[in-house]
Amino acid sequence: MSIPAIPVILVAGVAVGAASFQIISISVLVLVLLLCGAIMTCFIVGQRSVHFLGQDEQLLVEGFTGMYVQNGPGTFILNPFTHRSASVRKAETLGTMDYLKVRHAVEGKERIEKGPQLFFLAPYEQIVERSKGLSLGSTEYALIKDLLTGERRIIKGPCMWFPGPHEDAQRGAAVSLSRTEYLIVEDQLTGEKATVKGPTVWFPGPFERSGSKMTAIALQDDEYIKVKDTSSGKKWVQQGKALVFPEPTWQVEGGVRQAWALKSYEYVRLVNKVTGKVESHRGEQTVFPGPDDELLDGQVMQLIDLKVHEYVKILDQSTGAIRVESGSQGSSKQVFLGPHDKVLDNGKKKAVEIDGEHAVLVRDKSSGQVRLVTEKQLFIPGPNESIEKVQDLVKLADHEALIVKNKDGEFQYFYGSDEKRAAGQPRSFFLEPYAEIVKLCWSKGRRRETRNLFIERFDCRAQFMSFEFNCRTSDNVKLILEGTFFWEVVDLPAMVKSTGDTSGDLCNHARSQFIRHVARVTLKEFMDSSHAIAKKVWEEDTSFYASRGVKIHSLEVTRYQCADSRTSEILEQIIQETTNRMNRLSQAESENEVSLFRTHGQIEQERLNGDLLAIKHKHSEAEAEVVGRAEANKVAAFIAGLEAKVPKLDDRISLWQVLRKNEALANISEGNASLYYTPSDVDLSIETKK
Repeated sequence: MSIPAIPVILVAGVAVGAASFQIISISVLVLVLLLCGAIMTCFIVGQRSVHFLGQDEQLLVEGFTGMYVQNGPGTFILNPFTHRSASVRKAETLGTMDYLKVRHAVEGKERIEKGPQLFFLAPYEQIVERSKGLSLGSTEYALIKDLLTGERRIIKGPCMWFPGPHEDAQRGAAVSLSRTEYLIVEDQLTGEKATVKGPTVWFPGPFERSGSKMTAIALQDDEYIKVKDTSSGKKWVQQGKALVFPEPTWQVEGGVRQAWALKSYEYVRLVNKVTGKVESHRGEQTVFPGPDDELLDGQVMQLIDLKVHEYVKILDQSTGAIRVESGSQGSSKQVFLGPHDKVLDNGKKKAVEIDGEHAVLVRDKSSGQVRLVTEKQLFIPGPNESIEKVQDLVKLADHEALIVKNKDGEFQYFYGSDEKRAAGQPRSFFLEPYAEIVKLCWSKGRRRETRNLFIERFDCRAQFMSFEFNCRTSDNVKLILEGTFFWEVVDLPAMVKSTGDTSGDLCNHARSQFIRHVARVTLKEFMDSSHAIAKKVWEEDTSFYASRGVKIHSLEVTRYQCADSRTSEILEQIIQETTNRMNRLSQAESENEVSLFRTHGQIEQERLNGDLLAIKHKHSEAEAEVVGRAEANKVAAFIAGLEAKVPKLDDRISLWQVLRKNEALANISEGNASLYYTPSDVDLSIETKK
C-alpha cells in the first residue's frame, strides 16, 4: 500500500466509527465514503499514469500489443487505459573492463555491450551474462574459439579483449626461451613439427601445441653427438664447438660423447658397423668417429712398450699370419696394433733367461716336436713355438738320489755321491724332453695308516723312523709299543723293484715280528728283556730288509704302556715304586758323599787357617820391628840433636816426653772426645755419666 492512500483509509475508518456512535448521520457517512473512494481512484489512476525517472532509470511499458521503453531522466504520463503494466528498472553501469551479453527474447539474437557506458536495454532484451574483459599481459595470449563456426584465433597481449556473442576464450602464457632453449611445436591440423629457437617469446598459433621447454646441446671442442634424421634415415656426427638445436625429426643417439684425445703413446681402432672396415688412429690427435663407427677394443688402447727382455705375439686376422715383436738390443720398442691385429697369449711376456741354472722346453706347434734349449741366451719363442716349461737345474747333494723315467719308460738313477754315481753320469742336469721325475708314495704316521707321503728326492743317509703298534704278552696283557728304526737306503734300484711303500713295509714287518716274539713272554719278562727282543726282531730276518734295498742299523723300543687303563695303573705303580727305591738309594748315597766332602772341606779349612795365623804372626813381628826401629831412630836423632844445647840426658828425655804429650793432646783434640784440664796440685777426678 502506498503512503498517500493511508490518510484516505484513516478518514474512512473515522467516519465509520463516528456513524456507529451516531455522531454523524448515514448520509454523511455515505458522502464521506464516496469522497474517499473518489480520492483513492484518482490516486490509483495517477500512479499508473505518471512516472518520474532518474538518470539511470528506464520505464518498461507493456501495452496490449507490444512493449516499449522510455529512458530517463524525465517525467512521463501514460494513458492508464492503453497499457497493461509499466515498471521502472535500473540501467546497467559498465566500467572500462566490464561487458554485458544481451539476448533479444523475440529474435534470439545475442550481442555484446562493452564499457564504459550507461546501458539501457531495448524492449525485448535481457542480460544473459555480466563479466569483465580479459586483460592480457605482454607475455600472455588468449585462444579464441567461435562456437558457431568453430574458427580459432590467437589474441596476443598486451591488450584488453572482449568476446563476441558466441566466442569462448582460454588464457595462456607465452613461453620465454633463452639463448640455449628451444621448443618442439606441432601443428595439430597438418601434423607438421617445427623447432622454435631462443632467444624469443613464443606465442602459439590457433592449432599449435608445444612440448616441454628443452635445452640446446652445447658441445665443447672435444665433444660430439651422433644424429639420425628419422624422416630420411640419414646419419651424421655433429662436432663441437657448437650449440645444437635438434629438429623435430632428429634423434640423438647416446647423448653427448667425448672425443678421444690421444697422447703420443695411445691409439684407437674404429670399426664401421655398416661396411665392417677397421681404421686405426694414433696420437697425438683428437679423433671423432664417423656416424657408424664404434670402438673395436671398447676403450682407448696404449701402445705395447716392449723392454729388452719382453716380447709379444701378434696375429694378423686378415691373413692369419703370426709375428713376434720383441725389444731391440739395448733399447725398448713401441708397438702399435694394426687394424686387423690381435694380441695372443694374454699380452706381452718376459723372455726366458737361459743360464747355467735354467733351461726351456719348447714345442714347435707346426711339427709338434719338443726340444730342450740349454744354450745361454735371452730366449724368445718363434711365431709357432710355445714354452712348455722352464726347467730348473736338478742338483743333487752328496746324500741325495733321484729316479728319472725317460721317454721310453725306463728308470734312470742319479746320485750325488761320487762313489755311487756311474761313470759319465752327471751330478747336475736338466730333464730331457718327455722325461719325468719319479715320485714314490709312502705311508706316514706312527702307525703308517695313511699313504700320502710323496718322495722324489731320496735321502741316502742313515736316519731314524718311529713306529707304534699293539701286541699282547703270553699272560694276556695288551701293550702299546713305541720304537725307532735307525736305517738307510743302500740299494735304490732294489727298493724300487721290490716295493712302492718302503716305510710301510718296514713297519708292518717289524710289527708282525714283535707280535710273534712278545706273545711268547710274560709282561715281567718283556720288561726285563725288551731291548733283547727288539734286537732279535731285526737280526733274525735281515734278508727281508736287504731285499728292499735298506739296511737296519738298530731297532729299539723307546716306550711301552698297557692298552688297558687298569693294567696301566698297576704297571705305573710298580714302575713308580721301583723309581722311588732307586731315588732313595741314590739320595742316601748322595748324602754320604756330601758329608764326606764336608769333613774333607773342614779339615782343609783348619789347615789353611793355621797357615794363615802363622803368616799373620810373622808379618806382625816384622811390622813391630820396623815400627820400633823407626821410633828408636827418631828418639836417638832427637836426643843426639839436643846434646849440644841440653847437655843433661834427663832434661832431653823430659823434653821428648813433653813433645809426645803434645802430640797425644793434638790427636785427641782432632777427634770428637772432650778434653778437661785439672791442676796438678789438686787431687781432682772428673766422671761423665750419660
